[in-house]
Amino acid sequence: MKGLLNHWFKKNETEPIQEAEETNQPSSQVEELKEDVRNSHEQWHHEVDALYTLLVNYYGSDKLVLKATRLEAIHLIQSDTIGERTAGLLKIILDDPTDRPLPSEEEIPQLLMEIEDHLAELIARRAVEDRLDKAVADKMQERHEDYVKEIKSQLLKENSGPDNAQTLKKLAHIEKMNLVKLASSVAEVLRPQAVEEIIGQEVPMQFLLAKLATPYPQHIIIYGPPGVGKTSAARVALEAVKKNVNSPFAESAPFVEVDGTTLRWDPRDVTNPLLGSVHDPIYQGAKRDLAETGIPEPKLGLVSDAHGGILFIDEIGEMDPVLLNKLLKVLEDKRVAFESAYYDPNDPQVPLYIKKLFEEGAPADFVLIGATTRDPREINPALRSRCGEIYFNPLEPRDIQHIVSQAAQKLGANLEAKVPEVISEYVFEGRKANTILTDAYGLSRYRHPEQEVLVKAEEVYEVLRSARLTPYISHKAADRGETGKILGLGVHGFVGSVLELEAIVFPGREGKGTIRFNETAGSMARDAVFNATAVIRSLTGEDLKDYDVHVNVVGGGNIDGPSAGCATTLAIYSALKNIPLRQDIAVTGEISIQGRVRPVGGIAEKIFGAKQAGVKTVLIPKENQADVPSGLQGIQVIPIETFREALGHALF
Repeated sequence: MKGLLNHWFKKNETEPIQEAEETNQPSSQVEELKEDVRNSHEQWHHEVDALYTLLVNYYGSDKLVLKATRLEAIHLIQSDTIGERTAGLLKIILDDPTDRPLPSEEEIPQLLMEIEDHLAELIARRAVEDRLDKAVADKMQERHEDYVKEIKSQLLKENSGPDNAQTLKKLAHIEKMNLVKLASSVAEVLRPQAVEEIIGQEVPMQFLLAKLATPYPQHIIIYGPPGVGKTSAARVALEAVKKNVNSPFAESAPFVEVDGTTLRWDPRDVTNPLLGSVHDPIYQGAKRDLAETGIPEPKLGLVSDAHGGILFIDEIGEMDPVLLNKLLKVLEDKRVAFESAYYDPNDPQVPLYIKKLFEEGAPADFVLIGATTRDPREINPALRSRCGEIYFNPLEPRDIQHIVSQAAQKLGANLEAKVPEVISEYVFEGRKANTILTDAYGLSRYRHPEQEVLVKAEEVYEVLRSARLTPYISHKAADRGETGKILGLGVHGFVGSVLELEAIVFPGREGKGTIRFNETAGSMARDAVFNATAVIRSLTGEDLKDYDVHVNVVGGGNIDGPSAGCATTLAIYSALKNIPLRQDIAVTGEISIQGRVRPVGGIAEKIFGAKQAGVKTVLIPKENQADVPSGLQGIQVIPIETFREALGHALF
């Protein structure tokens, strides 16, 4: 093959020279032609060598040999003839393994140009690819570095926590602040720590403990005036029943306290400190890992915090009605249900605890104790039907005196003998009594910093004057008789009080007499006066239309019920007949036109109010006899059915 190619090339190379010789051209021209042929051959060889060099640079020598071997062109690229080497270039450039005729001498220049174009295109494409590869590599390297940096940062956070120099500095400042303590709160020092320290509520406290110290504890509502120890009683009751063998409360049972006036229902259910809520991942900020996957996060409320213990709601009568109804549902189910449009039960990314909360709810098995100063009739009937009810008593003066003496011991102060009595004349709330004592204690400490504290009555009076307080008992009983005057009884909330009623009767024009009563007394009290005229006429035969009758409630008090009817009738009868009435007796009860004494409300509170005023005897309707507190001491309670019976006890 090589010999044939050489012959083919030799023939082609010598044809112009032979032609020149045959035409008898000058020898110089023949030599010149020979020189041109040699020069062109050398130039082609140089071009082919250069092209092979470029191929070696493009593919690499090893890859070029492998490719030439695969294309069966290895013998062509190793040839000494320009035609075979050109044919080898063509096979490699075109990646064509087929055998083709060797190019003629006339085709070689054109082929070399085409090979150059193909090779230039390959090199240009390779340059673009190299630039792209470099850009991709640079970007990958950049992202790799960012990824490595993020991993390092994450590892640092896991190892060092979320704190940095700034947060640690703030933490150190807070810790330093915690080391500075001025003193304990007075409320904490004076707060009752045992059942025996709940003063004046012995019977209610016994029933409170009885409802808790059982395998089946009840929900409870405590009624009573403010400052009589309802909250403290619930707290110490839990601690007491924990030691009872029949109690279901564990030693770690929590006591969760909340004020009902601060609890409000959010119709969006985005926040509910009592029942708990669900923080959606978009607007309410679930945890970051949950927000990134779109998973809502339930937040437990106070009912779950109180699980296994007591949830105490002060002023439960002030709660939002909608929220209270939701609380009643929790009391029935002993669980809190959560709902969210973001929750997908089929999402495998939902943590098990969230799935459990949505599907089963959060446990909320607790005993509810609510305290209120409202009348029971103002409390939600559905709540009352689920709860046992306990009524705390108003505090008597002796109870206030005991509380003051007990507080003085906790403060480490000595008292003048008169101090407890003075305070008991101005307040009927244990909390307020402690406040007055604490103020007097501080005043004594300030004036005599180096001496042992002795709280004097003089300092107590200074505190009372500073607080603009006056004695709350303005009507006191007396051991004498007065005509046309009687002590009635009223109640506001859970605080009973003594009302001073007086009447005077003047002869008037026959059949044209007038009856006048305080405008501030209320319509029902005025109606009681008209009932009294009928009763008096039936007893005496006297028609009050022949008299001018004036009835007055001293101090202008408002009587919002019919309970002053019997007392008003006694006052008018006494004034009409000029017969004195006892001033150490108090009367309550509605009067009917037939002279019967009808039942009224607030008997227990009225009796305690009478005791505080120094009353020795209280007349109540016989139908209210069951409402008289058990274990009552220091006062006589007489049930009556008719006005005649009232006269028998009230006349001096």
